[in-house]
Amino acid sequence: MVVKRTMTKKFLEEAFAGESMAHMRYLIFAEKAEQEGFPNIAKLFRAIAYAEFVHAKNHFIALGKLGKTPENLQMGIEGETFEVEEMYPVYNKAAEFQGEKEAVRTTHYALEAEKIHAELYRKAKEKAEKGEDIEIKKVYICPICGYTAVDEAPEYCPVCGAPKEKFVVFE
Repeated sequence: MVVKRTMTKKFLEEAFAGESMAHMRYLIFAEKAEQEGFPNIAKLFRAIAYAEFVHAKNHFIALGKLGKTPENLQMGIEGETFEVEEMYPVYNKAAEFQGEKEAVRTTHYALEAEKIHAELYRKAKEKAEKGEDIEIKKVYICPICGYTAVDEAPEYCPVCGAPKEKFVVFE
């Protein structure tokens, strides 16, 4: 059953956002704990991050936001397109104006990666609407900027210059 009441819907949307941010925050904390030599604390952060993911997923489903794959891809396209055309250009210009070099760097990195993501989702949606899956052997993600490459990583990331060996592979 999909939640329809206005206040309940608003609260669930806020809860989804909060749980989603907690999920990501805890994964980032886990990575840092691992780097600092605390593998069990990292494990605890990852486990609780998963619990936060479960909460976010449940809220998302209750809100009626989970559709069939073509619909989900369309939602992905819309989100990535918003980030490319509106959000990151504005955030980047504001960071430049305020002289926030780190924010300029991170918003530029995200903007460049989101362009690729939107296009990958568009291609995947075309296939999914025909009842076909896409053909991908591997997906390579630059751990510095999020640049995304399919089937083969470049020698160096075209956005940040990270070497091919640093890319995270999804098989």
